[in-house]
Amino acid sequence: MKINWTQKAQRMHKRTMALATLLASALATISPAHAGSVSRIEANDSQITISFDDLVEGASAFSLVGPDRIAIDVRGGKAGRGGSARGIVKSVRQGQYNPNTARIVFDLDQPAVVTRGSFSKDGKSLNLSLKPVGQNQLASGRLSFLPPVQFRAEPPTTKYSVKVPLGKPKDSVRLPKIYGPNDPNRPLVVIDAGHGGHDPGAISPHGNAREKNVTLAIAQAIRDRLVAGGRVRVALTRESDEFLVLEERYGIARRLDADLFMSIHADAAGNETASGATVYTLSEVASDREAAKLAARENKANIINGVNLGGANQDVSSILIDLTQRETMNVSADFAKLLHREGSRQMVFRKIPHRYASFVVLKAPDTPSVLFETGYLTNKDDVAFLNSRQGRSKVAAGVASAIESHFARKLAMR
Repeated sequence: MKINWTQKAQRMHKRTMALATLLASALATISPAHAGSVSRIEANDSQITISFDDLVEGASAFSLVGPDRIAIDVRGGKAGRGGSARGIVKSVRQGQYNPNTARIVFDLDQPAVVTRGSFSKDGKSLNLSLKPVGQNQLASGRLSFLPPVQFRAEPPTTKYSVKVPLGKPKDSVRLPKIYGPNDPNRPLVVIDAGHGGHDPGAISPHGNAREKNVTLAIAQAIRDRLVAGGRVRVALTRESDEFLVLEERYGIARRLDADLFMSIHADAAGNETASGATVYTLSEVASDREAAKLAARENKANIINGVNLGGANQDVSSILIDLTQRETMNVSADFAKLLHREGSRQMVFRKIPHRYASFVVLKAPDTPSVLFETGYLTNKDDVAFLNSRQGRSKVAAGVASAIESHFARKLAMR
């Protein structure tokens, strides 16, 4: 298409291209390892501020005419709802442009362009400067034809480091007590209460409940229910407020030659309406973005001041090519379905109850393993349920029924 440029339009085009080149040259490409939701938007005559609950891959800004709008595409972002608008910004709309891109549209009282922008140091907010322009400038300058100016979020940089010869997890971790029948032929289940010690896990805004305490109470309730049933033996990875490296948790199950490993957790979300339980099994390819984010968050439990206390060995790094591991993953997935079936009689599960992600704690190559998110500490009803004796009793009843049915199936097949 042929465009007839005026001298004024040519000058505007050159200035805009220079700005785009300057910004683009200063940007480093990052991998799409992070995905943040839009949590807050504020806009006025001269400034737009967009906040995220996690890092995003980057953003693009461009102007539109007829009607006058400014659009922001956030790569690696998830759309929220609405936003605060004042001055020349009449309203704010959000939507998911594609699975990896959230689009935010600002409806304007008059034409305007984005002149510059930058992310905050922690990468969780984007600040854009607005400049009102004349209608003829937009029409003749063809700003809407220019490539979008790019802004990218950079992960926070560590300002200091701690160097301590920690080494890899050792098998010197004390093995826990085994409860139940004194019969080595009975199946052994290892229940892992997530988090502990200096790592509180999620903290509820409703009553300040801490995940590490909730998970321990649920794990103990499951143990007591299984012991009362007398069909299986049970061990807990921790029975007090103790910190364990992720590899040590499933390492205990392997050293005990356990027949099943279950890690108990309680989730958190930016949206307080999110509720219900979810069961996760291992996969290097996450079933969805939410599962990938949760695994990334939980896998950071090993990292203190930038130091990784765990570290996968060669055995763990290559587990997915081992036939034993593949069979273990199949058994884990079967148990996850059974857990949903039995557990849903006692408690509420999410719409998609079984998901997949690369949790370190599930990487025992020869022990069927699941991670059970029992509910959301950010949801008022879930917290009340999980913190009550009656709620924990129901969770324990559902889990115990699933475990006993699982081993009854195996015995029947044998």
